Amino acid sequence: MTTGTGLRAAARMAAAALAAGSATAIVSGPVHAQAAPDDAEVRALAQRIEAGERRLRALEAQLREERRMLAAIRRAFQQQTRYGDADLAAMAGRGAGDLAQAPVTDTPGVTPPAVPSGPVGEAPPQPAQPAAPARIFDEPTALTPHGKFVFEPSYQFVHSTDNRVALVGFSVIPAITIGLIDVRRVSRDIHTLALTGRYGVTSRFEVEAKVPWVHASSNTQTRALATPSFTDETFDASGSGLGDVELAARYQFNAFRGDNAVYIGHLRYKSRTGTGVFEVPIDETGLQTELPTGSGFDGLQTGVTFLYPSDPAVFFGGAAYTYNFARDVGHGFGRVRPGSVVDLNAGMGLALNERASFSIGYQHSIVGSMQQRDPEEVARVLARTGRLQLGTMRFGLGYRLTPKTNLNVSLGVGVTDDTPDFELTVRFPYSL
Repeated sequence: MTTGTGLRAAARMAAAALAAGSATAIVSGPVHAQAAPDDAEVRALAQRIEAGERRLRALEAQLREERRMLAAIRRAFQQQTRYGDADLAAMAGRGAGDLAQAPVTDTPGVTPPAVPSGPVGEAPPQPAQPAAPARIFDEPTALTPHGKFVFEPSYQFVHSTDNRVALVGFSVIPAITIGLIDVRRVSRDIHTLALTGRYGVTSRFEVEAKVPWVHASSNTQTRALATPSFTDETFDASGSGLGDVELAARYQFNAFRGDNAVYIGHLRYKSRTGTGVFEVPIDETGLQTELPTGSGFDGLQTGVTFLYPSDPAVFFGGAAYTYNFARDVGHGFGRVRPGSVVDLNAGMGLALNERASFSIGYQHSIVGSMQQRDPEEVARVLARTGRLQLGTMRFGLGYRLTPKTNLNVSLGVGVTDDTPDFELTVRFPYSL
């Protein structure tokens, strides 16, 4: 505004000076030296000055408008920077619709720049989420999301065959035994149907309950070699009923950033709701006429598992320790405590595509010997057993049937003498 006023004043002074100079020339100079300007020239000059003033005022108005627009854009940018990274990530690909209602300027009479109220353009296609590693161990490798409930029916089949040779006598010379030699072949099948429920209390903490139903059957063939017998004796036994109910809780110690290892601790309690091994009847030969459906002892397990992604594979594993509580089992055996169990496992998962995954791993369990308190004071003494080494090679396949339903199949093959020969587990986790 000051610049325009100065220009107009300078133009008026120039016109006055021109008019004064012309008048002086007319009065003092000869008549033929210079002609006096007429009114038309003065009006033309005044019109040109007025036109310049109008253009100047238009430029000033345009400058003020551009300043207002700049201030509005600055306020809009400040408003947008109030959103956090999570909010901006959630709005990515949806345009500026969420920012359209935000105040842009507080200046009265200033119209803020137009902000689209709908999506702008089209979001780029997102890569498909790879399938989680197929589950091959008892402990899952990922927790249930916060507020979600997973219902998981499962079926497990275990088959084992054991050849036993019992020597009751003494040896005179090597390879010659005087007494009874009893050879037995025991084949056992165990079918377990279980219903498992998991609930995500927080994003890092979940609880679980498992209720199994067990059906077991066995076939025992025996022949006493040191007695006059030419045929095998066969004994069949079976048992079914509620198994040992389990309760568990898991907590994730650290957050997953995309390329770091995740550690999950767990605590599991196993009850003795099933029929224990000391609660089933036996015949005069010491064979069970009915098979147990549970261990008969309370147990508490604690451990930690890890998950480490290394594209395209995922490595996982863990360690656990199970303590079995002692109790008086009756029947003249007194107080008995099963051996503790140390469990180690490791595996690798590979996503085949966005729906299927494959896993392979190895599990090794060390089972301590059973202990009987004051065996010299009880009526019946248990045979002492050594430490058991149980090694299992495991393979698994996972497939996403629907966004909420998965199929998980795992196969275990025993690699040590005391391990079951074959183990098949099928799970159908369903997310609610």
